[in-house]
Amino acid sequence: MTARGTASRFLQGVLRNGVGRYVCQLKRLSLVFSRSGQSSLGVRGFIEEGVVDFAKKHPGTVVYVSPESCRIPKIVAEYLNGNVKEEVVTCKTAREIGDLVTKLANQSGLDIIRIRKPFHTDSPSIQGQWHPFTNRPPSVGPIRHGGREDK
Repeated sequence: MTARGTASRFLQGVLRNGVGRYVCQLKRLSLVFSRSGQSSLGVRGFIEEGVVDFAKKHPGTVVYVSPESCRIPKIVAEYLNGNVKEEVVTCKTAREIGDLVTKLANQSGLDIIRIRKPFHTDSPSIQGQWHPFTNRPPSVGPIRHGGREDK
């Protein structure tokens, strides 16, 4: 935690993902819904219309469809780093659920937090800060101001 009260960290990639081949961080997606509940209507619509297209676009993600006798439909996303996110999708349309599933697939599974600065290095310079007189030879003597000599 920082003085502002919110967690922060430096910007970083997950295991240098994207340097070589990109690996989707979403491992498993579970759609939990009721077969006859009114609140699960959008989930059932997404399963009929868009789940096959999503599975074709993301072949590295396993999609589970779990019809259960539950009152609240939800989407459970499990990531490669072990994090699990649950999203309640009560009374959402099939399009909204498709957008939510795509958003979950594009995330890394890390918590969304404040970024400290836009740049960071793991090996900082040990040379110190440069200024115009860094490499000035000492034989020149001190700097005179205003063109007069100090005595």
